[in-house]
Amino acid sequence: MWAPKLVEALKKLPQLRDVDSDVDEAGPRQTLAIDRDSAARLGVSVAAIDSALNNAFGQRQVSTIYSDVNQFKVVLSALPSQATDPSALERLYVRSDSGAMVPIGALVKMQEGIAPTEVSHEGQFSTVSLSFNLAPDVTMSQAQAIIEGTIAGMRLPGDIRMDFAGDFRNFQTQQGDNSLLIFGAIVIVYIVLGMLYESLIHPVTILSTLPSAGVGALLAMVVTGTELSVVSMIAIVLLIGIVKKNAIMMVDFALVAEREHGRSPLEAIREASLVRFRPIMMTSMVAICAALPLAIGFGTGSELRRPLGIAMIGGLLVSQSLTLLSTPAIYLIFARISERRRQRKAARALTRINADARA
Repeated sequence: MWAPKLVEALKKLPQLRDVDSDVDEAGPRQTLAIDRDSAARLGVSVAAIDSALNNAFGQRQVSTIYSDVNQFKVVLSALPSQATDPSALERLYVRSDSGAMVPIGALVKMQEGIAPTEVSHEGQFSTVSLSFNLAPDVTMSQAQAIIEGTIAGMRLPGDIRMDFAGDFRNFQTQQGDNSLLIFGAIVIVYIVLGMLYESLIHPVTILSTLPSAGVGALLAMVVTGTELSVVSMIAIVLLIGIVKKNAIMMVDFALVAEREHGRSPLEAIREASLVRFRPIMMTSMVAICAALPLAIGFGTGSELRRPLGIAMIGGLLVSQSLTLLSTPAIYLIFARISERRRQRKAARALTRINADARA
């Protein structure tokens, strides 16, 4: 069997602890090797030996009794008291071609061995469950890659398939769900901002602050050796709402300056950056100070809260350093693109009017 070989291979990995399987090789097994020469000399065929064993231990249905209402299946089998140990085979006889009864002990050689006490199944396939613990400072993603590499190096037969269960299956499911969660949050924020500003461009300017926040959160976790867990993903989702307020404060002020005071995009965004600098710094520092106790927390449950604080602090620091410069630049780029688009539309409209006047 490949399961014991895989268990031995995984036990050699320093990243895993307490590797074990549910295979219990404690069941007695009796192997019968047919002596074909003796069987042929005594006039007993291999099919007769197989039929005798099937009749005694296979619980073979031999007939059906029908009544007026029900039907009863007739199952041929040895008495339970006569099939409790290997000695029951010595009391089994096989009919030869001449009609004589030949003891099966004269036809086969018995070999004792061990076999699994039970075989688990999932659907129609037999399964073997392996269990293990992780060594300290080993993440689930690292263990998964190591296990898959070990199995690939063993070159198991094609009909053997591996799948993770328990905590590992939950981990894989959460990884996929977290990506969809972040994508859905960004889409919802974009739709809300688009409805608020009645524009498809300004929401992109505001959402441009998110990549720097995500990179900052990941860098903070890499520097501190923190695992990317569910709590860390929650922190990244929270950063989507916290970080974009910096861009909202600048973009909202710049739009008001353009629409109500007639400022140019450059003047509007410059004034917005100067006026909103202090509120942006104050709100960011409040958020960082609020996350600091989580990042350096002690006591029971601190290891669960620490990734939340570390990811938030890293994302806020990096985004605060970059978005004060990148947001005005992106705002001006989109403003110039919009101005060029309006100029092209005006030129096409003027050309159309001149063509109609000539006509």
